Amino acid sequence: MGCGTKEPKITQLCLAAIQRLMSHEVVSETAAGNIINMLWQLMENSLEELKLLQTVLVLLTTNTVVHDEALSKAIVLCFRLHFTKDNITNNTAAATVRQVVTVVFERMVAEDEQHRDIIEQPALVQANSNRRSVSTLKPCAKDAYMLFQDLCQLVNADAPYWLVGMTEMTRTFGLELLESVLNDFPQVFLQHQEFSFLLKERVCPLVIKLFSPNIKFRQGSNTSSSPAPVEKPYFPICMRLLRVVSVLIKQFYSLLVTECEIFLSLLVKFLDADKPQWLRAVAVESIHRLCVQPQLLRSFCQSYDMKQHSTKVFRDIVNALGSFIQSLFLVPPTGNPATANQAGNNNAGGTVSAPANPGMLGIGGGVTLLPAFEYRGTWIPILTITVQGSAKATYLEMLDKVEPPTIPEGYAMSVAFHCLLDLVRGITSMIEGELGETETECQPTSEAASSTTQSSEQQELQSTADEMDKEIVNKAVWEEMVNACWCGLLAALSLLLDASTDEAATENILKAELTMAALCGRLGLVTSRDAFITAICKGSLPPHYALTVLNTTTAATLSNKSYSIQGQSVMMISPSSESHQQVVAVGQPLAVQPQGTVMLTSKNIQCMRTLLNLAHCHGAVLGTSWQLVLATLQHLVWILGLKPSSGGALKPGRAVEGPSTVLTTAVMTDLPVISNILSRLFESSQYLDDVSLHHLINALCSLSLEAMDMAYGNNKEPSLFAVAKLLETGLVNMHRIEILWRPLTGHLLEKVCQHPNSRMREWGAEALTSLIKAGLTFNHDPPLSQNQRLQLLLLNPLKEMSSINHPDIRLKQLECVLQILQSQGDSLGPGWPLVLGVMGAIRNDQGESLIRTAFQCLQLVVTDFLPTMPCSCLQIVVDVAGSFGLHNQELNISLTSIGLLWNISDYFFQRGEIIEKELNKEEAAQQKQAEEKGVVLNRPFHPAPPFDCLWLCLYAKLGELCVDPRPAVRKSAGQTLFSTIGAHGTLLQHSTWHTVIWKVLFHLLDRVRESSTTADKEKIESGGGNILIHHSRDTAEKQWAETWVLTLAGVARIFNTRRYLLQPLGDFSRAWDVLLDHIQSAALSKNNEVSLAALKSFQEILQIVSPVRDSDKPETPPAVNVPVSVLLGSISGPGLSRPFVRTDSIGERLGRYSSSEPPIVTDELEDLNLWWAAWNTWYRIGSESTKPPITFDKLTFIPSQPFLTALIQIFPALYQHIKTGFSMDDLQKLGVILHSAVSVPISSDASPFILPSYTEAVLTSLQEAVLTALDVLQKAICIGSENMQIMYPAIFDQLLAFVEFSCKPPQYGQLETKHIANAKYNQIQLFAPAEWVALNYVPFAERSLEVVVDLYQKTACHKAVVNEKVLQNIIKTLRFPLSLKYSCPSESTWKLAVSSLLKVLSIGLPVARQHASSGKFDSMWPELANTFEDFLFTKSIPPDNLSIQEFQRNECIDVEVVQLISTEILPYANFIPKEFVGQIMTMLNKGSIHSQSSSFTEAEIDIRLREEFSKMCFETLLQFSFSNKVTTPQEGYISRMALSVLLKRSQDVLHRYIEDERLSGKCPLPRQQVTEIIFVLKAVSTLIDSLKKTQPENVDENTWAQVIALYPTLVECITCSSSEVCSALKEALVPFKDFMQPPASKVQNGES
Repeated sequence: MGCGTKEPKITQLCLAAIQRLMSHEVVSETAAGNIINMLWQLMENSLEELKLLQTVLVLLTTNTVVHDEALSKAIVLCFRLHFTKDNITNNTAAATVRQVVTVVFERMVAEDEQHRDIIEQPALVQANSNRRSVSTLKPCAKDAYMLFQDLCQLVNADAPYWLVGMTEMTRTFGLELLESVLNDFPQVFLQHQEFSFLLKERVCPLVIKLFSPNIKFRQGSNTSSSPAPVEKPYFPICMRLLRVVSVLIKQFYSLLVTECEIFLSLLVKFLDADKPQWLRAVAVESIHRLCVQPQLLRSFCQSYDMKQHSTKVFRDIVNALGSFIQSLFLVPPTGNPATANQAGNNNAGGTVSAPANPGMLGIGGGVTLLPAFEYRGTWIPILTITVQGSAKATYLEMLDKVEPPTIPEGYAMSVAFHCLLDLVRGITSMIEGELGETETECQPTSEAASSTTQSSEQQELQSTADEMDKEIVNKAVWEEMVNACWCGLLAALSLLLDASTDEAATENILKAELTMAALCGRLGLVTSRDAFITAICKGSLPPHYALTVLNTTTAATLSNKSYSIQGQSVMMISPSSESHQQVVAVGQPLAVQPQGTVMLTSKNIQCMRTLLNLAHCHGAVLGTSWQLVLATLQHLVWILGLKPSSGGALKPGRAVEGPSTVLTTAVMTDLPVISNILSRLFESSQYLDDVSLHHLINALCSLSLEAMDMAYGNNKEPSLFAVAKLLETGLVNMHRIEILWRPLTGHLLEKVCQHPNSRMREWGAEALTSLIKAGLTFNHDPPLSQNQRLQLLLLNPLKEMSSINHPDIRLKQLECVLQILQSQGDSLGPGWPLVLGVMGAIRNDQGESLIRTAFQCLQLVVTDFLPTMPCSCLQIVVDVAGSFGLHNQELNISLTSIGLLWNISDYFFQRGEIIEKELNKEEAAQQKQAEEKGVVLNRPFHPAPPFDCLWLCLYAKLGELCVDPRPAVRKSAGQTLFSTIGAHGTLLQHSTWHTVIWKVLFHLLDRVRESSTTADKEKIESGGGNILIHHSRDTAEKQWAETWVLTLAGVARIFNTRRYLLQPLGDFSRAWDVLLDHIQSAALSKNNEVSLAALKSFQEILQIVSPVRDSDKPETPPAVNVPVSVLLGSISGPGLSRPFVRTDSIGERLGRYSSSEPPIVTDELEDLNLWWAAWNTWYRIGSESTKPPITFDKLTFIPSQPFLTALIQIFPALYQHIKTGFSMDDLQKLGVILHSAVSVPISSDASPFILPSYTEAVLTSLQEAVLTALDVLQKAICIGSENMQIMYPAIFDQLLAFVEFSCKPPQYGQLETKHIANAKYNQIQLFAPAEWVALNYVPFAERSLEVVVDLYQKTACHKAVVNEKVLQNIIKTLRFPLSLKYSCPSESTWKLAVSSLLKVLSIGLPVARQHASSGKFDSMWPELANTFEDFLFTKSIPPDNLSIQEFQRNECIDVEVVQLISTEILPYANFIPKEFVGQIMTMLNKGSIHSQSSSFTEAEIDIRLREEFSKMCFETLLQFSFSNKVTTPQEGYISRMALSVLLKRSQDVLHRYIEDERLSGKCPLPRQQVTEIIFVLKAVSTLIDSLKKTQPENVDENTWAQVIALYPTLVECITCSSSEVCSALKEALVPFKDFMQPPASKVQNGES
């Protein structure tokens, strides 16, 4: 009532009172209605408008009594007041309306709260029921519904249903109200279907309708072309609409799926370049609001992108943003000045002014004033808009603006940029969060699955299954989201990255790209992941850098440079070349032919860091894109000039050929950091899972392959990045090295180490060896010693390196071996065969330094590690050492390796028992394995026990070295082989000796023999360098000869010292034959050294040990000539075993045998066979070597004296063993050899050393040996059995043959020999054959003669000697020198012959007489007579220089012969053939008269007439005539005849003398005649003496008469003038006094 007065004062009071009443809630529904009506009137009267509003507000807020019509009236009242002319009322009313609307909805919310518990199930309302059907709503809800419905009507410019009385309404206000309701009370719409229905049916169509001007409008298009004028977009409505849309999408997306699709598509359209700037700006702001809500985006994706026929909304949004950003660069913003001075309430704040020439930015050190994007001359500043992650809009909040605002340059770009960043951030954090949840959820469930109770298990399984489903769904959503957005994102981000000039912006872009790449990686989306990574990689490298891996990337789509997305074409903008960045480094590109230099900017470095960061933090998801990452890093590292250092870390170092690399100080400080991050990147590979690690390794390998391809064919410095990093990766992943070892080492081995570029190779080898060393030193779990497989795996590549031929690689390999040995030699265990294999794999052609290093390793092994390696490897050590011996690069190595073999053998000897045990154990194990597999165990020398096989391998190796082409090696190896068999052979099993003999020793002998016989005879000028070679070694043949000698001697020594071991072997005799065969072929070789040595060996095996020098003392006391059986028997006695010092003495060995079984003594028979085999060999050697060659030239080989001597010296000892069976045949054979041997001449250049000077009568050693041989035989025969004695004659024959040499030296084939005196000693011409000199055989022949005499003295009576006419032969032989007498080569010969003859006859004649009747000596007598005749009346003339004393001495000899006749022959005339006696008489007769020598001077004649001899002859003649009883008339006749002849002759001589004397007058007669007469006179006196001495009855009267008849003649001679004759005459006349007797009476004469 009070108000009704319309009096202002009253009205104010009343209103205040009413307000107070209302605030105390004392107003009923009807009262409220009244109040409202009253207020309506006031309003219509425009009274107290503000108070009115206040009252309405109080009324509605304090209670809920106002409903329905009243409420609508109140609301309309407020609206009416809003449209008054008064500004204040206006604004207040607006605020009140807003509040009232809120109140209405708040009431509804409260009402719902109250009834929530009561009404559980609201009645179902059909979705499209009549819009009037609100009967189901409760009062407050109904009000709200009506109010909202009318707001829509009003905005749509339709009449309200409920708000009756509205006069006017603005769309802007209506939209604001709608927005606030939707924003503030979303649950109302979501919970009540009626409200949802309103949204769908009223609000959305309204919005779409209102949007139409914006959609149709094209900026700058010609309006006339379109039929109807296009309504221009209106900023306030448009902006408010967008706000409504934002709310709708945000709050009611789930309800309005289809409508939102339309809204979103519109939003996207608003970004088009032909829309007004402000429209695009608000659209971007709206989109930004969506972008910060990842869950919402997720829903879009699920609802649209993943549905088949729906628009790909999410993809479109992202692509639209991309296109928007591109368009900003491509189209300079029109309608806006380049410089916008925009003050006021925009949050961008500050004044933005662009520099005049943006193109010059950042070049030449200019300072960029503002962060900005700059692309192809378009410069767009970056404005600071919002805090990241919140979408605080600027233009969407300009509710008071009616005109579109001017948008500052760069604002839209900045918002769009932030949209992208927030989008990426939101998506990734959401997906990664959910990923993390599913991972953590899955883990406990899988663990819990093992719980005990059945039911819980089932539940768990159920939940797991649900979760799995959920996860599958989720994964699909995530993948779709990423697939939908990545292209657009990448396009936009790449462009921004290229355009960015601000470090912070760049950082944000890179971070976005990195997070996307990581996310794609985690979701396994390879293409998108690779695309993002490629973008970062491209950013790291200089523009247009030719890196194939990026251009032909897996994201093949990128190469088209544009994507077609639902008809929209998104251009990929390639990076611009005009980079407005500070250049921080200039370097060479990594290419085959580097063209010039490339520049790196700070942005490149920034990208590089991102790339490192990516690889470091997300390595596990990179997979195949490691290739991209690493390739890029490799190129950057190259450009920056980082070079690998040890361990694979990269250090800044100047490139060898990179003088063009220039780095600024800025980047210089960065380099260590980058290098450090790089290293950390690979260190962190230890945290990657196995698959990722394999990806990393594969990537590095393919990168390395590329680098290698590039390095082919040029010697430029290659890129070692990949190799270095492979090394680094391997080193940090040692704990699981097995999984990456094969690919890693396989690549290094097969590719890198075999590369032609040396630097590449070197690093490959460095990496490989470092890895192997690290692998061996790493503390594995379990340790390597317990994990043999791993150890072998680690060492295997080391062995594989052996197949590479590059010496530098092999050197690295060997150095590695050396280091392994030094650090781990003790723990190599099963790895030894591999390590040794590496040393053994060095071939001959691989250069000295390699061989030397390998050998160093071997030396180390032999000196330090033999005890630590498994015994099965010892054989490999032997093989390897042997192979070094065969290398011919460096003699010293070969020789040292032979020394090593000796050390090894010593080691075997010392540790024999241990090695044997271990080997036997191993053998047993292998045997078992072999049986299980059913294969035969195969190893060299199989049947022998393993330890023996080890020795045999050693021997076999040395054996190979014994036939090496180099003499020094052969010599050393030979000495070592025989020493080691000698020193250590006793360790072998008895049966193994068989193999040693046949497979080692004889095999070696065969090869040596073959090589020696085929060796080259060419002279070797010098031994390399300036070494002079001694003439005895100056041909290959001579050098081989030395080897042959050494080998044969060694084998013989073994046969000798080890006979007790060898003889019990089954085929000893066969072995013996083979050895003899070798000795024979050596002895018959045409080389003096070899042949002589062969004989020495022969002597040795026959155990004829010549006195030894200290140096080659036999190792066991020489068992000279002690038969084996004796030796064996006595050895166990205490006396003998003491001198055996060596451990391998026969004594100990036999002791070892005797403990188990008695030594086997071979039976005598076999022994004999051996000796006979030896004899046959000896005979063959002798007969072959002494047989004269058929033709002679300068090359003819004639055996040397020492050889022959040694040969003959062997016989006596040999004979001792075979004498029992030695037959005449054998003797004959022997004789031939002795004869031939003595006949061999010597060359004149050797003669001074062998021959005595001619005057010395000395025997050569050969001749002595021959005589010794015969002497031995003769002595043996002497004590031998009867049947041996028949050999005497043969021995005499042999000796007599030698006696003949005195006057007739033997011929040697057709060879012309010179007498020694004529041989030229000094002037041997070079090409003339050496002259051959016959020996002086006289001493030999004379000694032989002495032997004959001695022998004959012993054996004259032997039956054989008698039967075989030995005496006759002796006489026959002596006849020759005797007849020569003075013509003999040596005077001593005939004298010795005479004395010998005398001695022989003194013994032989009695024997001959004894056997006279048998006729065995018949033929001897004539021979003897002739011999006497030839000697006593020799035809040779004494030399002129013979002194008188000599002559007298010689005459005495003649006299002795006559004496022998008188004592030994004539007295036994009865037993002697008459012819012989007659011959003797005649001879004496001749001697008694004719004995004058015609060559003497007058003065000597009396001496030289051999008066003594004549006298002796005469006396003997006479004695023979008278002394004997005449048994037969014939004999008497002979003697008488002789006398009468003598006397008659005397008479004649005297008569002739007298006549001549008379005639000659004063002239003296010839000397000869005088001599003769003197002789006759002497003879007469001698005769008379003889007649007187004889018994008278023996003298015939007639004889006396003849004697006396001489007297007158003698008297007549008295007149002669010669005093000599006179004195002789005197002597002749004196004896006649005995005839002066008175004549006796005749009666005495017995007259009858």
